[in-house]
Amino acid sequence: MPNRLLLSLCLLAAAAAAQAGIVVQDDAGRTVRLAAPARRIVSLAPHITENLYAAGAGSHIVGVSAYSDYPAAAKKLPRVGGAASLDLEAILALKPDLVIAWDSGNQAGQLAKLRALGLPLFVSRPLKVDDIATDIARFGELAGTSAVALPEARAVRARIAELRARYAQRPPVRTFYQIWDRPLITVNGEQLISDVMRLCGADNVFAGLPQLAPTVSIEAVLAADPEAIVASGADATRPQWLDGWKRWKDLTAVARGNLFFVPPDLISRPTPRILDGARLLCADMETARGRRPGAKGG
Repeated sequence: MPNRLLLSLCLLAAAAAAQAGIVVQDDAGRTVRLAAPARRIVSLAPHITENLYAAGAGSHIVGVSAYSDYPAAAKKLPRVGGAASLDLEAILALKPDLVIAWDSGNQAGQLAKLRALGLPLFVSRPLKVDDIATDIARFGELAGTSAVALPEARAVRARIAELRARYAQRPPVRTFYQIWDRPLITVNGEQLISDVMRLCGADNVFAGLPQLAPTVSIEAVLAADPEAIVASGADATRPQWLDGWKRWKDLTAVARGNLFFVPPDLISRPTPRILDGARLLCADMETARGRRPGAKGG
């Protein structure tokens, strides 16, 4: 009898687990439930696509948003529109069992329509570098690829910890981060790039502005007089407009030659590659420290 009772309890537990399926909370505070690991995933942002591959779920992606170009395999996947202009019919035609959206990039109205259509929707909102590892782990859970995702998440956390231990307590460098030239766009203290800056001991001169990506004036930058200017631009080449600051020779960043460039894909996408960008930025901050009056080699 005890053996039969134990067997019955085990069967009940297994049935309950099967009924529960996969339960994960997303960044919008919603609980996403799947009866089984997702096998047809649509990604609605390039960083989501990249993190799905990092989580070992690349083979389960059936559709992606525009600019999903990393890794190379992502370029071959069907497109379902841009982040702000999704093709809902194309998404439905792919018959996804999971759609992963970007809270900051996808329009709320279109996401509401996807929910109304009954599609399981998981919302990602990475605002800190530590959120990258969390996303990878959750994507692995949703896709049933945790055997790949969890070690990758641990590796990302270890790289973050290494950078934080090495640079975060270094003397701060007052830095202006420039996303674009016309209009002149930067980031505030809540934006992901600012969190990367903190890893390196870079002090964002516009951290206190309310918008995530505010427009500022040249006069405001001159008044802030940053010790370093870091630009990203549109692609992997250094933007010509970065050297436009050289006309203001009294600007500290110009006077000390601290005009730096980090490729946008390595600093603006919340994926493991952002840590490659962080290494570049941290090295630039060390260069700026070394150029201070009285610094060794400065």
